[in-house]
Amino acid sequence: MNRQKTQVVVVGGALTGLSAAVFLAHKGVRVTVVERHPDLLSHPRLRGITPRTVEVLRQVGLGPSIRRESFSGEDEVFVPLRANTLADTYETVQEAGQAELVAPRTYSSSTYAGIDQDRLERILRDHARQLGAEIRHFTEATAMEQDADGVTVTVRDRASGDEEALHADYLIAADGSKSPIRNRLGIGTDGPGVLFNTISALVHADLSPAVRGRQIGIAYLQKPRPFSSMMPHDRSGTRWLFGTGYDPRHESVADFTTERVTEMVREASGLDEVEVSLRPQIPGTDVTVLGFPIGAQVARSYRTGRVFLAGDAARIQPPTGGFGGSTGIQDVHNLAWKLAAVLAGQAGPGLLDSYEAERRPYGRLAMEQAFARFGDRMAGGAQVELIEYSAVTTGFRYASAAVPGNDDTDPIPAVELQAQPGTRAPHRPTADGGSTLDLYGETFVLLTGRAGQAWVKAAQDLDTTMDIEIQSYVLGTDLDVEDGENAHGIGPDGAVLVRPDGFVAWRSPSAPTDETDETTALAQVLRAVLARQS
Repeated sequence: MNRQKTQVVVVGGALTGLSAAVFLAHKGVRVTVVERHPDLLSHPRLRGITPRTVEVLRQVGLGPSIRRESFSGEDEVFVPLRANTLADTYETVQEAGQAELVAPRTYSSSTYAGIDQDRLERILRDHARQLGAEIRHFTEATAMEQDADGVTVTVRDRASGDEEALHADYLIAADGSKSPIRNRLGIGTDGPGVLFNTISALVHADLSPAVRGRQIGIAYLQKPRPFSSMMPHDRSGTRWLFGTGYDPRHESVADFTTERVTEMVREASGLDEVEVSLRPQIPGTDVTVLGFPIGAQVARSYRTGRVFLAGDAARIQPPTGGFGGSTGIQDVHNLAWKLAAVLAGQAGPGLLDSYEAERRPYGRLAMEQAFARFGDRMAGGAQVELIEYSAVTTGFRYASAAVPGNDDTDPIPAVELQAQPGTRAPHRPTADGGSTLDLYGETFVLLTGRAGQAWVKAAQDLDTTMDIEIQSYVLGTDLDVEDGENAHGIGPDGAVLVRPDGFVAWRSPSAPTDETDETTALAQVLRAVLARQS
């Protein structure tokens, strides 16, 4: 059996796996992605990504591509609706923080992007390959072993049947909600589990006579059966996603033939004679209808040894709120810079412990909030308190050894971010029309007050002595930012250290007041963040 060496193997080449490949390859990590399907699915699946997710993809240069492929404008709000059929009178479904969905002007320079998953995956795959990542389709992981030196994955080419061993330092399991790797590791899940099952089909039909110019985000319909849905996926009103629930005890996905779904779409739209066509969802097949479980669960562990769970392998949640795909992308964004630092010898292996410490509490938060919104939409009342949209998507707070300045384990801070340790660094408009968020994504960044020259010198010294690149900026001098010190919670001689993922690691409101100088203080923080010995 052939044996190939790489640094990171990613099992699963959909949204989360391809995002992992982009973030890792962008950091210079050799990465190989194996995906069992022969190509990317044609099914849209998700409707868009959150402002925070747009931010992290902008860091790797994908902002223009995402906006070009998005079918929503920056000021469009996707309002959920209820009706008997698409042609009937609508009832608006109000939701916490809905106005913040696409216009988060106070906390981000990015807005919600209405992009289908199939389009986003093509962008990610193309970019990952340009960066040097290897993407293998129609390749299945059949076995996995790990030891102190790495992980060996046996993969099989599904076309030829040939097998090969991939040896890597680490493995990311992005292999979906049923995750064979998670099951192989014996990692259980917490939460309600599968709530119900649904079929979904990509439909081409001119439903404009039913819509009559009205704006629709998603319509929850009583026809052809309760909790059916229709969701537009372009501006023309001819590309729709139809879904309806089914009970696997009495039906199977195979029972939903093209002819049956065509009649169901006509009933859902209220247009008895409309022409309907269904498109294949899996390349190389004639499969037009897919089945999906809708559930809520989070893995009890996000890591076993050198194997990390991400995306749906780590957590699933109802689609309400639109948190799911974005949560998976942000999982691997959090993990990628840490793996890159450890593989480059700039951080100790202990840094990787912070992945679970940071992302699992957020995964539970996102799952609970999606579940609450699901109850609010479907049953007319949430089971837990609905948290403001911007707090769920951007205002969460990490607590781990990689945030030595945070002693608060509550993942939910106030919506207004003022560089509290553990939160995403705040957005402040800059005089050139950009944002302070544009500073983050590549290296550590040190922001200081107007009298913070001693901190800047400390960063320059440590760049040499600790071999850690730190970009330093003096607010009000290097950066023309209105009210920059107050927005970051520091005085003129204070400083804020921001990690490569844009999260605040530590903040000193003022200069050191004891015998510790700025260089010593900053060195202690960096050693803690990176799990390095003295």
